[in-house]
Amino acid sequence: MVGEPVVGGSASGRSGWLDAVLAPGAVVAGYRLEQRIGAGGMAVVFRATDERLGRTVALKVVAPALAGDDGFRERFIRESRAAAAVDHPHIIPVYGAGEAGGVLYLAMRYVSGGDLGSVLRREGPLPAERAAFLLSPVASALDAAHAAGLVHRDVKPANVLVDMSPGRPDHPYLSDFGLAKGAASVAGLTGTGQFVGTVDYAAPEQISGGRAHVQTDQYALACVAFTMLTGRLPFGREMPMAVLWAHLNDRPPSVAAHRRDLSPAVDQVLGRALAKDPAARYPSCAAFADALRAALGLGP
Repeated sequence: MVGEPVVGGSASGRSGWLDAVLAPGAVVAGYRLEQRIGAGGMAVVFRATDERLGRTVALKVVAPALAGDDGFRERFIRESRAAAAVDHPHIIPVYGAGEAGGVLYLAMRYVSGGDLGSVLRREGPLPAERAAFLLSPVASALDAAHAAGLVHRDVKPANVLVDMSPGRPDHPYLSDFGLAKGAASVAGLTGTGQFVGTVDYAAPEQISGGRAHVQTDQYALACVAFTMLTGRLPFGREMPMAVLWAHLNDRPPSVAAHRRDLSPAVDQVLGRALAKDPAARYPSCAAFADALRAALGLGP
């Protein structure tokens, strides 16, 4: 159709990013944008249609300032492909990733049920069984990513998508490996010294710029578990710097202070997963999830 903005053709480039990305009906690398469904500091996410296969996808388009960074572009494509290669039923399927006309994109399964954050806003603190039902598969997904040499680095409710299809049990997916890096890489800083991740769920070593560990994701998952059980952030403060300071220095918060129906053993499990020293945490995310299930009085 004459006049449609298309990213990926020879006439398109970074200068047309706003027109190409923010306009429904635009085409990015063969994906027709339908509706903007999310945005963050790094990217915008659209519901889109794959014109080649006719299926609905979630299309993430990276902000132009990052897409213009050669190092970031190479890492994004490499790590997106690595994440797509991890075969696990609770990792969001990735259909395509690459660069088109100076725009970085990632196409993945579209999940209509929203994310864990929307579940918590709708339902409030979750019953123990429901919290464990959603948490354990995410722990398993993280362990699968770790076995493939990836550390997610941005585990949070917004990155746990929950498929609530009628007639089927809710199905959580771990998504957004855009910050993923190899397990030996620096955890919290970019090459320019910019912090990456989400402060409310960031591990101490991520904040201080240390090395990423599988336990870095476990710490964030424990923060998510605290939020699921209490409806609160583990280190809720008014200022981001105060949150970072609390992650580095404050004792782990108490679930029992907000949930008298739960065993004090829950605090012991979360206290270990939220240890300042990664070596003091559980050996895997599944080990943490299993210990939490036991503390909640649930079977494996």
